[in-house]
Amino acid sequence: MNGDFGLLSPVSASPLVAALTGDRAVLAAILAVEAGWAAVLEQHDLAPAGSAAVVAHAADPSRYGLADISRRAQGGGNPVIPLLADLRVQVKALDTAGVGAAKAVHTSLTSQDVLDTALMLVARNTVEALLADVKGTTAALARLAQRHADTLCVGRSLTQHSLPFTFGLRAAQWFHGLAAAARRLEGLELPVQFGGAAGTLAAGTVLTSNAGLTSGSATDPFALSDALATQLGLAAAPAPWHTNRLAVTSLGDAVASVVDALGKIAADVLFLSRPEVAEVAEPRAPGRGVSSAMPQKQNPVLSVLVRSAALQAPALAAQLHLAAATFNDERPDGAWHSEWPALRQLLALALGACGHIRELAEGLQVFPDGMRKNLDLSGPLLLSEGVSAAVAPLLPAGEAGMDGKQQLQAVVDKTLQAPVAEQAATYCRLLREAVPADTLSDAQLEELLNPASYLGQAAGISRRIVAAFPDFALTSTEPDGNGDSRG
Repeated sequence: MNGDFGLLSPVSASPLVAALTGDRAVLAAILAVEAGWAAVLEQHDLAPAGSAAVVAHAADPSRYGLADISRRAQGGGNPVIPLLADLRVQVKALDTAGVGAAKAVHTSLTSQDVLDTALMLVARNTVEALLADVKGTTAALARLAQRHADTLCVGRSLTQHSLPFTFGLRAAQWFHGLAAAARRLEGLELPVQFGGAAGTLAAGTVLTSNAGLTSGSATDPFALSDALATQLGLAAAPAPWHTNRLAVTSLGDAVASVVDALGKIAADVLFLSRPEVAEVAEPRAPGRGVSSAMPQKQNPVLSVLVRSAALQAPALAAQLHLAAATFNDERPDGAWHSEWPALRQLLALALGACGHIRELAEGLQVFPDGMRKNLDLSGPLLLSEGVSAAVAPLLPAGEAGMDGKQQLQAVVDKTLQAPVAEQAATYCRLLREAVPADTLSDAQLEELLNPASYLGQAAGISRRIVAAFPDFALTSTEPDGNGDSRG
């Protein structure tokens, strides 16, 4: 049987993504839960001494056939059931000392306990790798923000030039979106699941009660659940959450928010790297960005792949909410099953996309001259808001009782009627005519029309953003792979 290598999902087609979210990773997580549970039972004298070691040996994923288990999972509706049958066979075969290790396999658990907990393990491992890439990305973005704090560019609003801006602030805003989303993800608790067949811990209660009668040692199912959480490195749960799916939807929302932030960066880079804009370019690599028909093309493929993930992630998060809202009874019929592929695909997309965006951020080519060229397209008109704010209060009432703001708006309106090539000169001339020299000198007017004089608190905003997330910011002043090309 052929595996799924991501032929139609190149954004997540990587060995790391496959290793952390693929079928083999899920299988390994299920087996880790069963082995962890056997260890907990033995620690609490609820399984024969030596049984945990036998189960751990049997829980080697290489002993099991994924294709066969997947096919047989249709019989019970989940992969835990056929895998358990195979695990028990392996445990009996490996229990050469006859310790009775089979008694430690899955005792008082249900399939949902195991699969929910296993998916939390998959999520934990994936989130750890995801956050490592996020922090590499945010460190690179913080460096860009610092390096380009004074690099002028044009701000755009509703596709049009708006005000002078800096590329440093743009990079800082990229940093802000990603760091804030990642901090939320970093703060999530991924809980163990332990509830038994209907979430009442009935079988666990019988197990611990019987053990107390025969051995005199007292424990309870809650202690076992907490011990399993410790054993697996997950959060303890105050109660079973079989049908309360906030753990899953919170995870999905946090991961999707990270992908949202990645999508914003990708969308900006896609626009800024257009030849007619030419303010940035993705890092080059052999074979990347090629066209099957046009040899001259250098497609911004990293951003394209990340954008593809950003377009898919919201629907996957929504699927988790749809499932959570339709969990019926004490064990659901279908809603639970629809979570598994949605959650795993969301994790895979996020991890794949963040790897691409990290490479992009660490090697982004920045073209300040191109930014200045685009800034100059609007000429002094780009400063009309600042001119109005500074000068309008100084002007006396004009014809027809027009106040200063209306007079300056009339200057802009007349300027826009001129040919585009003449608008800069026209605006300066009309402005000089509208504002008496004794009100505003030529030097003062020139300063008002200097884009660098109307940046507001751009530098301060950038510094505040980066300072708010020190654990995601630049940790070294050493130069990195970011390149500036001027020309």
